[in-house]
Amino acid sequence: MRAAVALVPASLPPARAQQAPLQDKPFAEHKIVLQLSDSDPKKQALVISVANNLLKFYDPDKVAIEVVAFGPGIDLLRSENAGRKLVESLIAQGVRFDVCLNTVETIERETGKRPDIIPAATPVQVGVAQILLLTENGYTLVRP
Repeated sequence: MRAAVALVPASLPPARAQQAPLQDKPFAEHKIVLQLSDSDPKKQALVISVANNLLKFYDPDKVAIEVVAFGPGIDLLRSENAGRKLVESLIAQGVRFDVCLNTVETIERETGKRPDIIPAATPVQVGVAQILLLTENGYTLVRP
């Protein structure tokens, strides 16, 4: 048992440990992280369009796409958002949508109400840290 424990790095930063693990797409030849930090419906539509276009251009098994929403960008992942069905369709095709819990908690603190986020969204503690983790692991950052 001790040998197994010794394999875990003791210096793993707590913030990284709280981030979502990388997508499990072993055959992905392309890895893209799309940043969404804006509540503008046109930008939200653009992120959805870019993800759809990448899935069409590459075989869905050959591309890993992760959308990281933080700040006002989490509006795309609210249950009442008009683009919900499009987001859920992308999730069904293997696109992951991350929601920043720091943003969710800030909204709850300021308004007294926790925003209702679609259940299929992957919670990450710090959206920007998730982007950093992904880029450090070979993902290309795109800000549509």
